[in-house]
Amino acid sequence: MATRDLVIGFDADDTLWHNENIFEKTHERYRALLAQYHDAATVDRTLFATEMRNLDLYGYGVKGFTLSAIETAIELTAGKIRADEIRHLIALGQEMLAHPVELLDGVVETLSGLARAHRLLVITKGDLRDQERKLAKSGLVGHFERVEILSEKDAATYATVFRRHAIDPARFLMVGNSLKSDILPVLELGGAGAHVPYHLTWAAERVERAPQVEGRFFRLKTLRELPDVVSSLAGQ
Repeated sequence: MATRDLVIGFDADDTLWHNENIFEKTHERYRALLAQYHDAATVDRTLFATEMRNLDLYGYGVKGFTLSAIETAIELTAGKIRADEIRHLIALGQEMLAHPVELLDGVVETLSGLARAHRLLVITKGDLRDQERKLAKSGLVGHFERVEILSEKDAATYATVFRRHAIDPARFLMVGNSLKSDILPVLELGGAGAHVPYHLTWAAERVERAPQVEGRFFRLKTLRELPDVVSSLAGQ
């Protein structure tokens, strides 16, 4: 494989910048708001069930989370939640959307080095406007040839992206924090995956086992280890 032949895709949230920690801090405030009605476990369980039920309607991201949080609060309080408390939940969502973009360690250096020799893409999912905002604020746009913001990340959507950009899956490496969304679908299509775990993982993205694929699956501690993986693949 010639060096330039290798195309590298990057997830965004919790791969390039912090994201799940923002949700976790909001969850803490949400539990506190509903503490007079239910224990934290009940609040978490009910909210997650609501999010999963609404996923096809709202998709991923802060806006869908906020709507599900309001719906859950109405349910758990039997309609007793006050208007000012609902306004507080809306404000929490707005704070999340306005939160500064905080890059993960090694992102700038890694992208700068790889972009000189490879085609780089962002392949992320979530709310279009929010993801565009974060990417613009990140200062990373110039490193990427293309940006794909998807409503879902599964084998079918990756295959569509590959066709759209004339990418051979055998010459593609996906980098991300989610085994479910970033790694497994690409491995299924014959590509390679570099898993860079984040210290928090949303329950809907968890899988029980890491894939066992010789030569196409790599587990990294930080993004700084990625150039070595890329060099090994590009040299094949």
